[in-house]
Amino acid sequence: MINRRDFICASTMAGLAATLGGSRVAYASAPSDNRFVMIILRGAMDGLHAVPPFADRDYKRLRPKLAIRNPGEKGGALNLDGSFGLHPAFNDLLPLYNNNELLFIPATSTRYRNRSHFDGQNFLENGTGVPFGSKDGWLNRALSHLNEGDQRLGLALGSSIPLILQGSSGVQSWGKSPFGELNEDFLMRLTYAYENDPLFSSALSVARNAPQIEGMDDDGTKKKRKKESVPLFAKATSELLSRNDGPRIAVMEMTGWDTHFGQLTRLNKLFKQLADVILQLKSGLGPHWQKTQILVVSEFGRTAAENGSGGTDHGVGGLAMFAGGKINGGRVLGKWPGLSQSALFENRDVRPTTDLESIFKAVLLNHYGLVENIVEDQIFPNSRKLKSLTGLSL
Repeated sequence: MINRRDFICASTMAGLAATLGGSRVAYASAPSDNRFVMIILRGAMDGLHAVPPFADRDYKRLRPKLAIRNPGEKGGALNLDGSFGLHPAFNDLLPLYNNNELLFIPATSTRYRNRSHFDGQNFLENGTGVPFGSKDGWLNRALSHLNEGDQRLGLALGSSIPLILQGSSGVQSWGKSPFGELNEDFLMRLTYAYENDPLFSSALSVARNAPQIEGMDDDGTKKKRKKESVPLFAKATSELLSRNDGPRIAVMEMTGWDTHFGQLTRLNKLFKQLADVILQLKSGLGPHWQKTQILVVSEFGRTAAENGSGGTDHGVGGLAMFAGGKINGGRVLGKWPGLSQSALFENRDVRPTTDLESIFKAVLLNHYGLVENIVEDQIFPNSRKLKSLTGLSL
């Protein structure tokens, strides 16, 4: 397990917590009993590979080597609606789709168009409509209106808190420590040494009373810990969100989605890992799954055509996935622009037809009941033209 002493070490001594396996999770409390998990796929996930538009006649023309085979063929896509399929690595998620607990929105993007990972991720997280338009994140700004003075700290798995949850609302980081277990004598000496330091003393007190996550022993090598970190973080997320006094909002980060080469093998593994995360959340949340929404997004998409290295390059239009027991799923939503040369954005990318900000607004307005003026003026300024996407929530 990640024990209390490891957590104290990570919480009170900067730099002792390590981010493992390219994954982090951040949590925050909210008064509503609804849960929300946002999974950010850093590196630009290829939506055409995850949910191939097999009925689009230009799909295989643009991807003669990378295209997923049609449903019914060996290794083919799993039919969703007669036009779109699901990558076979997501096979375990198909029951969620059939049970209306999973939906897909192709051709999605923020309003950012310049294809820089660094700028695109900042744009997605700060919520102002421009890269680096704010030093805090839109979800942190939302929290200031959600918790109504409740100062219960959120938690972040990893060595740092993602921008989307940085800001004035309290969120603390929590990570697996690479160091050995600290004994009680050391902790008592630490408490005594800093008892007259209000800031450190307060942080230490919070850490010593922090919740523990059961069944998460650090029992392997660094390589072993990396392999287990993503499902481990999903387990931690579900356990914490399930507690009556626990957080209600989590942000998980997964890296490795920049597939300029070797895409077939790399995405097959990543898709399976992502499916495992979603299923772990469903299993771990138990009855709370019926109050949960999970949103999977990336900073942008990939080029419509494959490149010469068995991969795809930075593009614009991507894919959003929405899961949970409190969604109106079993559908592929949005307007599909097509993949003909005239339909592509700048003659190379899937043209975006659904703004991610519209989906974010739908979560805040419908899942958490925030007032529209607050969402439009304070959380997503300069975005009134982007209307909340309807029909996502039950």
